[in-house]
Amino acid sequence: MALNVNQAFNEFNKDIVNLDSDRTKKARGSRDWLIKQLNLFPTKIDNFPPLYVEKHIKFGSFARNTKIEPLDDIDLILTLKAQGSTYLKISENTYDIMVPTNVISLQKLCDNDILNSIKVVNKIVLSLKEIEHYSQAKIHRREESATLLLNSYEWNFDIVPSFYTDQGFYLIPNGQGKWKATNPKIDQDNVSTINQKHNGKILQIIRILKYWQKRGTMPTISSYLFETIILTYFESQSEITDYIDFNLSDFWKYLEDNIYSNFPDPKGFQGELNNLDIDTKQKISKLSKLSYDRAVEAIRFKTNDKDMKKSINKWKEIFGDEFPKYN
Repeated sequence: MALNVNQAFNEFNKDIVNLDSDRTKKARGSRDWLIKQLNLFPTKIDNFPPLYVEKHIKFGSFARNTKIEPLDDIDLILTLKAQGSTYLKISENTYDIMVPTNVISLQKLCDNDILNSIKVVNKIVLSLKEIEHYSQAKIHRREESATLLLNSYEWNFDIVPSFYTDQGFYLIPNGQGKWKATNPKIDQDNVSTINQKHNGKILQIIRILKYWQKRGTMPTISSYLFETIILTYFESQSEITDYIDFNLSDFWKYLEDNIYSNFPDPKGFQGELNNLDIDTKQKISKLSKLSYDRAVEAIRFKTNDKDMKKSINKWKEIFGDEFPKYN
């Protein structure tokens, strides 16, 4: 129940969109405990490669503070020491890692001196089963990561092995035995910079737009692409208002036309991110226009008519029944 639009948004974000603060704290503690166990692998697991502990990364939307309910996955990059191994780009963002013959821990994961990323992930999968606390958990390989499905919590961990290169980027599995380049720190710094530029308002805007995007009326679009579109728009704005309803309205107006635009990977590794088919782009554009039109009405009800009930009800048309009712 809410008496005005600002209160409705505050309640909606706190109760529906944002992660519960107590669960977030528990999840971070669980993640940090797991990292400590992973760091012990070289001393406890036969032929587990030594780790480059300083280059581990907590990445993904949970680390960037753009995750919304439910808290279903937490991402980690586990960085291994190359021990004299070298890398070679063999095609667009596809790499081989060549391992010296005397590096036994990595040679056991090679095919003819070429490090097989699937074997590296599987080594982590088998090693996770040796953690007593997780011995009964479901553990398997999922493309580029070892996935730990917990019994005691609702979230799982995706653990991605990597190597840190002399050029400052990471090589992670590509899901097919080779390696691909990435650098999650660029994403984290980008989010932080744009959020600071707009006085800390952007993280909440990203989260509520992710909720809007996940509703059943919206075509499927990757979370990373959608974040990139949001950040591209707000980076282009010299300033935004203090009112989230105005900022949402402005973004939907932008998205209506710009869903057809190019959005290259901000990290410079993946190339063009907006590979949606034309039908999906048209549906997103149409829904953006509908949301924009409704938002304009809601803002008019609030600012011109001073009718908070009509304004809140209009926002319910955009976000659904979980948006607070007018009290």
